[in-house]
Amino acid sequence: MRLGPDRRESGFCEAAMVRHARSAKSPVVKAAVAVLLAVAIIGALWVPIYAHTEPKLGAFPFFYWYQLILVPVTAILCWISYLLLRTKPARQHRRAPQAAARDREGVWR
Repeated sequence: MRLGPDRRESGFCEAAMVRHARSAKSPVVKAAVAVLLAVAIIGALWVPIYAHTEPKLGAFPFFYWYQLILVPVTAILCWISYLLLRTKPARQHRRAPQAAARDREGVWR
């Protein structure tokens, strides 16, 4: 059964036709972000890096203070990656004087 344009699932059709803006970031920026995130992931998953007790920091073996330092370092690397990849928001156009006279519900005052 074929549905006419007025009987289609409008939400499905609209979602299928959405075009996302292409990233204008250069491959160098994307590679830098990949390296930063790889460092964060490998630092946590490659166990031989931190699977020993020496050197100790006070009463804490290396394993514990490495993990405690890795959390903020990973957060900083993710933040830097975000800053490198974010796009500038679209410019806000000035509202016309008539639009400023309307309230949130669209009622003229």
